[in-house]
Amino acid sequence: MRVLVIEDDAETAAFIRRGLMEYGHQVACADNGRDGLFLASDDRFDVIVLDRMLPGIDGVTVVELLRRTATTTPVLFLSALGKLDQRISGLEAGGDDYLTKPFAFAELLARLKALTRRHASHAEARTLEAGGLILDRLAHKVERDGSAIDLQPREFRLLEYLLLHKGEVVTRTMLLEQVWDYHFEPKTSVVETHMSRLRAKVDKPFASELIRTVRGAGYVLADA
Repeated sequence: MRVLVIEDDAETAAFIRRGLMEYGHQVACADNGRDGLFLASDDRFDVIVLDRMLPGIDGVTVVELLRRTATTTPVLFLSALGKLDQRISGLEAGGDDYLTKPFAFAELLARLKALTRRHASHAEARTLEAGGLILDRLAHKVERDGSAIDLQPREFRLLEYLLLHKGEVVTRTMLLEQVWDYHFEPKTSVVETHMSRLRAKVDKPFASELIRTVRGAGYVLADA
């Protein structure tokens, strides 16, 4: 793996770097948000370890800026800020996983491997299509019947997951785990809220409905 560690605590960064290099991985480090954003933007890393509290630009802003520029590199937040609302805000901003400090290196390594596997398995096809809807994963653009659709980063990921499972019923739990990377019940309507916004953009302006609710089961995206 090619790993970028954005961490201002020198001891923590050195610990992670040393551990990853012992397993044969390549590691680059940045000790502030601005340098970390610059390094992350060239898309040459397989995964990013990102602290939330950074000098220059905070970690949440770093990941938001990366997602706005279509950088899809998986991001693991590593932070002492471990309250539920803090974890949710990090994932909502575009993070793919969240690990709180103090942490075990073995768990960090396992999570990084899982993120890179998941990212690689979905990386083959550049475009995903259904019923006149086209999602360009590299350019981070969506259009339907020739009309551009402006999506927020989380909406884009939600639609991407639905298209990857076109014709299949996708449950709320699947979406929480795969789009938000929640492996717990957040007790919020985050899925329903984002799905409503997505459908308003993808379906409402057009003659036919692509995303449908399957009562008691979840959602399905199928060709009109």
